[in-house]
Parts: sequence; C-alpha cells; structure tokens
Amino acid sequence: MALDLPVTRPLHLEATRPVQAHGASKSTSSPFVTTSRVSAALALAGLARQCGVLRRATAVKKKGVRVVEGKEIPWNLFSPKAPYKGSTVSKETITSKTPLVNWETCHVIMDHGGKVPYIEGQSIGIIAPGPDKKGETPAKIRLYSIASSAPGDDEKNNTVSLVVKRVVEVAGRGWCEYSNVEKGKDPEFPDAAKVYRGVCSSHICDLNAGDDVLITGPTGAEMLLPEDPEANMIFMATGTGIAPFRSHLRNLFHDRVSKGKFKGVAWLFLGVPFSQSLLYDEEWKEMQAEYPDQFRYDYAVSSEEKSEKNKINGEMWVQHKMMQYADDLWELVKDPKTHVYMCGLKGMESGFAECFQERVEAEGMVYAEFLKKMKKDKRYHVEVY
Repeated sequence: MALDLPVTRPLHLEATRPVQAHGASKSTSSPFVTTSRVSAALALAGLARQCGVLRRATAVKKKGVRVVEGKEIPWNLFSPKAPYKGSTVSKETITSKTPLVNWETCHVIMDHGGKVPYIEGQSIGIIAPGPDKKGETPAKIRLYSIASSAPGDDEKNNTVSLVVKRVVEVAGRGWCEYSNVEKGKDPEFPDAAKVYRGVCSSHICDLNAGDDVLITGPTGAEMLLPEDPEANMIFMATGTGIAPFRSHLRNLFHDRVSKGKFKGVAWLFLGVPFSQSLLYDEEWKEMQAEYPDQFRYDYAVSSEEKSEKNKINGEMWVQHKMMQYADDLWELVKDPKTHVYMCGLKGMESGFAECFQERVEAEGMVYAEFLKKMKKDKRYHVEVY
C-alpha cells in the first residue's frame, strides 16, 4: 500500500470514522475526577518522565494510573462520561491551500489547568458537541495523538497541543461515502452531490481562543519513548502522523527540563502530498541546526518529487526517500538500541519491508523472523490505519 498518496481520505486519528471509545455519554455534566487523583497522577507523570517508560501497558493498578513495564503513568484520568472541561488557548492553521479538499491542518493549544498530565507519545480524546452523522449530541469521543511534550508548548505543564486535519470529503473529488451537509448548502462546494465534514475535526479546527473543550484520557502506551538515553530513533510519519514525533522531539531537543539528556540519534522522515502540507518544518530545521550530530530530518513530497524506486506511479513516498540513505539506516536498524516508530498510513509497514527486506535476507536472515525479533525486543512501534 502506498505511503503518501495525495489522498482525500483523512489521515491519522482524526479520520472520518476513527476509533470510538465505548460508552461515550450523551451528557457532559458528570463530575470530574478528584483533586487527589489528579495530584497523584501529576506526581507519577513527573516521576515517569525522569525515570523513562517503555510501551505495552499491563493491568490497571489504581484509578487514573496504568503500569507500563513496571512504571506508573497517567491513564484515563477523565472518561467520556466525566471529561475535563478545558479551554482553547489558540488555534493556528499551519498549512496553505492545495488542490486537495482536505488541505487544512490546524495546531491547537488547549489549557487543562495542570489536571490532565500525560507522557510523550500518549493520546487524548475530544468530545464534540455534535450532532454526529447519527444525529447524536454530543458526538462520540475521537482520539488524537498529542503533539506537545509533557510540559506543553509553553513548558508550564498546563497545556496540551493537537495537530488536526479538517476532514472534508466531496463526491467527485475523491472518496466520499456519507453526507452530512444538505445538498446545495455547503458554502465551499454548493454543486457537489455529497459533502461530508468531519464532526470532531471541524469542531477542533473551528475553535477560537477562550472556547470550551471537553478532554478525556490520557491513554496509549505503544508510542512511548524508550528509557535508555543512548537509544536511537527512526521516525516515519505521514501527514498528521507527525503528532507523537513532535511530542518526542521537543522532549529530546527543545524543552529546558530534558534537552541535553538524550545521547542517541533521531532521524525523522515525513511524507506529505504538497510542500504546502509540510508540518512544523521550521521547528525541525532549527533542531537540526542546533543538534547536527544527533538529529536528521528528511521529507518526501509525493506530488512534487519523483522516484524510480516507485513502480506504481513514480512518486516519492516515505520509503523511497529512506532508500536514498539505505546504508546508514540499515546500520541503525540492526543496532539493538534503535527503535523504529511509524505513525500515519498503514502502508508504512510494507514500506519498511520494501526498504530492508533484501538487506535482511542478504545477511542470511528471514525477514519475518527479523521483524518478530524487533517486536519481541519492543523496538518496533506502530500506530497506523
């Protein structure tokens, strides 16, 4: 499957029909969790950040906390039936218009008052007022990978950031199965037979400073950073799949409390359809300039770059950009201290195989067994759809 097709179907966890949390409530008036639980989780979050955490969650030991590889991290402090009522700090559109109908991506900062502690690599849920496509209000919870490091963009431990693509599907302009806009009434596409606008993504992308927002979570253990400060990381992202990697990279190279502690190498590969769709490009360039020996950044712009390696349509996808550095990357992949992360389109897993299967077999190994060993060693982290 292609890594970075110029698709109109939305990317990552803000997809039109993303994973829904069970038991989403039709009322958001339930009481919030107690202050003592929040305080305990805040302390645990700080301890976890100092000690480091690995993935693969085990059984919940206490409310608001989950044990991951022997360490406690914040976990579902706020449920769909009892969300935290935060407020919007700011919303910024960080892409510019392209031929795609779903070109708009926003960076949104939300104030949680220090009540929703989280670890880099986790997700939160957002509850939109609705109505959803079934007419329910509020809408079902939607999960989004967190795009800020644990202290938040302002490093004051009071905010959480998301990067969200506005979901827009238009009949005749790509995949469009449902319609939730009366025919002829869409202001942008009045002549379209069907228009679907994502309920939660539109809610988030329409937020203004001061607007209320209902937050659940945090949750997720698959994308957490390794505890070894000398570990290496290869990050593979398409579109808004960049979210957890921005969280990681700010922790490694930006935040006052943590920068300088990381001793390994991080290499980011980002795939987007147009150069106007590049996300946080200036941040990555600044990090690369400050840490040239530890951070590398490369991107694949599918509609603007060509690759002879792509036998499907000749476009440059993430795996084809990686092939340009195959020798260096293979040495990293073989290193038992290297962790590989993928977030975004499902095709990245086959793309990873496309990059490295021949190299694995050239060294007398079976690719399936090599990958199985990576998973067993907990250095293969995947969150794709």
